[in-house]
Amino acid sequence: MDNQTPPQDNHDTAPLATDHDLPAQSTLLPDSPQPSLTQLIEALLFVAAEPMTLDQLTRTLDIEVTEVVKAIDELSTIYAQRGIRLQRHNDHVMFVSAPEAAPTIRRFLGAQQNQRLSHAALETLAIIAYRQPITRAQIDAIRGVDSSTALRALLSRDLICEAGRLEVLGRPILYATTPNFLQQFGLTSLDELPPIEIPEAEKE
Repeated sequence: MDNQTPPQDNHDTAPLATDHDLPAQSTLLPDSPQPSLTQLIEALLFVAAEPMTLDQLTRTLDIEVTEVVKAIDELSTIYAQRGIRLQRHNDHVMFVSAPEAAPTIRRFLGAQQNQRLSHAALETLAIIAYRQPITRAQIDAIRGVDSSTALRALLSRDLICEAGRLEVLGRPILYATTPNFLQQFGLTSLDELPPIEIPEAEKE
């Protein structure tokens, strides 16, 4: 039997690509510039589910706390006129929405306007804001009346929180303001509270 020649494919066969034909890796994935410290902190705060502490940022970035504080101050300036603000409460830092955007945000979320705080609650809140941490007995002594109802109202709105116990007989609860307090009143830190004059008798 005669040997038959295999049929030839009429289509041109494309040559296999070689490593020399492929684009350079640097073209596909160009090197990104090294992010700055402020960019790294901005990224961490963006992805964090909860407020981050200065200690967390210091350990994560492996730098001194003074460097973290300086970068946070820079970010605060950057975001001062933005719809997002950088809020610092004691050693906790987080991103929050600008307080002036609250009405629009409430409409978007379908939330109803909260009822106004009573005069007693506002008075109690002001005392806590300026004297924190402070006990209920100390608040009562300043106001001259029982503050239990006002404290419950402030706690339910997350404007204040329990900040520990005073190391005296009975170990009464110490109260302090929360990050939500800053957001509700358009502050980025307690340092922005307007100054007040304390009577000389109370300073002693």
